[in-house]
Amino acid sequence: MSGLSLVLYALFFTFGGALLLTIVYTSMRRHRSIKGTLTTSVEKPSAMAEISRIASSFFSATNTEISEKFIGAGFYNTRFAPYYFLVKYTVGAVGFGIILFAGDKPLLEDYQTKIMWLSLLVVLVIIAPDMYLEMRRRSLAGKITRQLPYLLDIMGVCVQTGMTVETTLFYLTSEMAAFDRDIAYVLKRLRDRAQTVGLDKALLELHDRVPAPEMHSFVMTLTQSMKHGTSIYEVLSTLARDIREIQLLSLEEKAGKLSSKMSVPLILFIVMPIVILITAPGIMRMLG
Repeated sequence: MSGLSLVLYALFFTFGGALLLTIVYTSMRRHRSIKGTLTTSVEKPSAMAEISRIASSFFSATNTEISEKFIGAGFYNTRFAPYYFLVKYTVGAVGFGIILFAGDKPLLEDYQTKIMWLSLLVVLVIIAPDMYLEMRRRSLAGKITRQLPYLLDIMGVCVQTGMTVETTLFYLTSEMAAFDRDIAYVLKRLRDRAQTVGLDKALLELHDRVPAPEMHSFVMTLTQSMKHGTSIYEVLSTLARDIREIQLLSLEEKAGKLSSKMSVPLILFIVMPIVILITAPGIMRMLG
């Protein structure tokens, strides 16, 4: 068993070392190529920022994608986002070394327990943080989708008073900050992108960040309305009413499925114990 464990660990270290060297070589070659094509001088980053950038390039395309992941999960302060992968994989490597070389005879005894702890370490340190961020992203997208009809009503009122869509975004960004920070951030980002690349492209980027059918309807309807010159107020009111009807139908569907879902625990935890209580005395008398 000890020989087999040594072979397995040797293969693991060989594969890991080869993979790490390949990643380092590819990263250095890409960095050298990009640096050679740049002609403008840039400010030299700090050592910690450079280490974080290299570690992030190993496990993610850019620091922007890491920041987008945090923003999608509702963490809008992305100052520490570039250090996410650095911290996660550093903790994983340290935990891996502690588990692997613990004991009087490392790599020679109790390898099954080490494999179990290593698997638990991978799940808790490597997989669990990404799963948590993904769960928060879906929850935040659902929250924004549920509150979209109220936002459309407020936008419709602002447009009816004579504001343009861009002016409405400016106004609602500051007003919604006191009520809902998530909606306020979505509006702020939509407003900033609209000033940079135009409202049409900013709306498409909004749909990419919140990929929900209701958001798709909002983006497509508003884009077509601005393109063809139809009344924005009527479009927003109709869209808000349609989204409310869709959400109501979804709630009715969930309520209809609730009875069938409750039948399983009803049978397991109520019907079966009652059957056992009724039949147990007779069975015990027959056996006695």
